Amino acid sequence: MNATAHALSGSRTLWELIDRRASLTPDRPVLIQDDRRLTFGELREGCERVAAGLYGLGVRPGTVVAWQLPTRIESVLLSGALARIGAVQSPVIPFYRDREVGFALSASKADFFAVPGEWRGFDHTAMARRLGARGVLDVYEPGSLPDGDPSVLPPPPGDGTDVRWIYWTSGTTSDPKGVLHTDRSLIAGGSCLAHALGLTAHDVGSIAFPFAHIGGADYLVMLLLYGFPAVLFEQFALPDALESYRKHGVTTAGGSTAFYSMFLTEQRKQPGEPLIPTLRLLAGGGAPKPPELYHSVVREMGVQLTHGYGMTEVPMITMGAPDDTPEQLATTEGRPPEGMEIRIVDGEVRLRGEAVCQGYLDSGQTAAVFDADGFLRTGDLGRLTESGHLVLTGRLKDVIIRKGENISAKEIEDLLHTHPAVGDAAVIGLPDPERGERVCAVLEQPDGAARLTLAEVTAYLRDAGLSAHKLPEQLEVVAALPRNETLRKVLKYKLRERFGGDTGDAAFRLYGGG
Repeated sequence: MNATAHALSGSRTLWELIDRRASLTPDRPVLIQDDRRLTFGELREGCERVAAGLYGLGVRPGTVVAWQLPTRIESVLLSGALARIGAVQSPVIPFYRDREVGFALSASKADFFAVPGEWRGFDHTAMARRLGARGVLDVYEPGSLPDGDPSVLPPPPGDGTDVRWIYWTSGTTSDPKGVLHTDRSLIAGGSCLAHALGLTAHDVGSIAFPFAHIGGADYLVMLLLYGFPAVLFEQFALPDALESYRKHGVTTAGGSTAFYSMFLTEQRKQPGEPLIPTLRLLAGGGAPKPPELYHSVVREMGVQLTHGYGMTEVPMITMGAPDDTPEQLATTEGRPPEGMEIRIVDGEVRLRGEAVCQGYLDSGQTAAVFDADGFLRTGDLGRLTESGHLVLTGRLKDVIIRKGENISAKEIEDLLHTHPAVGDAAVIGLPDPERGERVCAVLEQPDGAARLTLAEVTAYLRDAGLSAHKLPEQLEVVAALPRNETLRKVLKYKLRERFGGDTGDAAFRLYGGG
């Protein structure tokens, strides 16, 4: 981390960071979207004017403002304005609907709710009215944000350790959890990301995932620390987005494992020709990275790939660095930054440090997630190498227990990804009256690939050295694995719901023929 970025990382609040960066490089661009550009100076000025408009509507320090907005310049301005006032903001992923949104509004006791009106065929304003939301603001279009004279504003907040952010876990099988963050915990997470990637003021980044995801705040902090811009994508789809990547000279892209795979698929349509000529780095996190995917990206795209480990509760835990060895980048999640303590207890990864959240809105959930020493229990399984790199081996809830033996789904998935006829893979445990659970492999196959059979898959895994008791006993081939809309994580609970109805030897016979 250079001296300027190091000094800025000590900012107490997000607003202080915005203000200091704008004073240093007011004319450099920070946000690019289509043909629009916003400089750091314009970001500060715009946030102050929006803050004044919000203040005129009654938003005060501590007022809870929920916002469900796509990745747009307006979303960043609104978030920065709320940081200027010292309000408590509750970002909500724009793909959430009545159940999740209703829960978030009620649990956070939101006084205002900013929405994008009708977006991608769904009327968010109508949903807000239906849910009885207070202070509904439609702020999608340029010029739609509240506006006012910044002279009316009180002094900006000075304490970065107050809870001013409520992020929401996915809530796929139960109500979402409200995760409590401070400005300092978000700055710590963004500083870790910036330091690990080794970016400079000459880079051009990209935000192709929902800005309402905690990764949005991470990325904004990185832009402010290093003074470089990012191209915003309201909707990420390839090959359509490639034009913007090329036009604006993006040097670093990514988001999660699924994003790497999408770029690689496009690259394979034009082998030997750079997909994005200026691109030098893919980086991200949010989901496991098969080692074979790392090697394929580096070999076929000619760019570096660094992957990290984070979660809503701790936005950045570890990150691969460009100077790590290929083996470390392929098989680990990188190293923790200074100030992040990692403890492995009975195989579980536990964390303590400034980037760790303050807990949950529900105090009972907070008590359950922290151990007696103040370490957050992640529910992830892993180990530390001698070099301090973290290797994740699975989830506590993703261990398949077959005849009393623990089986790591991730171990099997990593091997499946090396098969040339496998595009993506998810391994799940399904109820079985004799075994307790049986191993089921669910595969996506590339276009044109011959359909795999269970016998072919098990033979391949056996040849790769997988123990016999870990071999899949059921095989499913699907057109597309179910994923969420944020970082494109595979939703294994949907696979369990879909394929968990058949049990025992009947299931083996039914699916064994492929």
